Amino acid sequence: MIDTMDMQITKVKRSKIKDLDFENLPFGKYFSDHMLEADYVNGEWQNVSIKPYQPIMFEPSLVALHYGQAIFEGIKAYKNPAGEAFIFRPYDNFKRFNLSAERMQMPVIPEEIFIEGMRTLIDIDKDWIPAKEDYSLYIRPVMFATDTAIGVKPSETYKFLILLSPTGPYYAQPMKIYVEEKYTRAAPGGVGFAKNAGNYGGSMYATAIAKKQGYDQVLWTDCLEHKWLHEVGTMNIFFIIGNKAITPSLDEGTILDGVTRSSAMTILEELGFTVEERRINIDEVIEAYKKGTLTEVFGTGTAATISPIKELKYKDFVMEFDTNGWKTAPQVKKILTEIREGKREDKYGWLFKV
Repeated sequence: MIDTMDMQITKVKRSKIKDLDFENLPFGKYFSDHMLEADYVNGEWQNVSIKPYQPIMFEPSLVALHYGQAIFEGIKAYKNPAGEAFIFRPYDNFKRFNLSAERMQMPVIPEEIFIEGMRTLIDIDKDWIPAKEDYSLYIRPVMFATDTAIGVKPSETYKFLILLSPTGPYYAQPMKIYVEEKYTRAAPGGVGFAKNAGNYGGSMYATAIAKKQGYDQVLWTDCLEHKWLHEVGTMNIFFIIGNKAITPSLDEGTILDGVTRSSAMTILEELGFTVEERRINIDEVIEAYKKGTLTEVFGTGTAATISPIKELKYKDFVMEFDTNGWKTAPQVKKILTEIREGKREDKYGWLFKV
């Protein structure tokens, strides 16, 4: 654990919490009173502090702006009926964060800063956790390069931050998804498995085109044939075909190893489904849809949680689903929500007490 005597903690003089309407919490718009900050200098992490949420000054030559050395994570904290605060599976995000760091030639973050720093920060701002179903405190750890120089090489200095944002549901309604057949998010040997900023910047153009056609997001495909399915822009994807729950495998390193994805797989197995992590292409999905064996399609993600997909379009073929009659996705979401909110036994040890 971090010795709080070694961590400088400066609290706000006046909390912003009274100014916030907890009945209206768009995703990622509002931030709590405090943030955690640490610097990587001379080969070690130092200056770990918790301070009032505030702007950061930097020079125009900041390496992160020019060469994209920036990674982040998404985690959530909840309150149980007794008002106790819990973080959902933070160690999984901690491991993935450092995997991203390694791929992007950035220093790993120690557990005592990532986990214990997060715990301390949330303990200070725990009143910002909405005590309401489908609401949570979104946690955003982020690291970026801070050298001030022009030149393509790994930075020697970095900044690590943790921000907290109270939020409501990310997708309030079932989604319409366009299967991308031209643009590519990731290729084998690339950085698709890393949660780096460039993956998201590079996805925006194709997403904007899909939105002009009335779709919410794109389902990415492989870079060669544009048939093998990867992930949706903000979430992993599952197909319920017969008694099987199929989700694209991680083998090629082109998709994120989602924490909610992993949780959903565990719950689906408990519900009696055969869970298959494997390559799956759009032709198999269309064939199952035509046969009537494809009954549900849904996304999983920290922000999205469990998001039903009511329409899937590939080329000129549209697959439509009546989500009102679904049983599987709502049941997975219900179980996951009840575990997160302390209303169901956490037999998997997913909750980390603040």
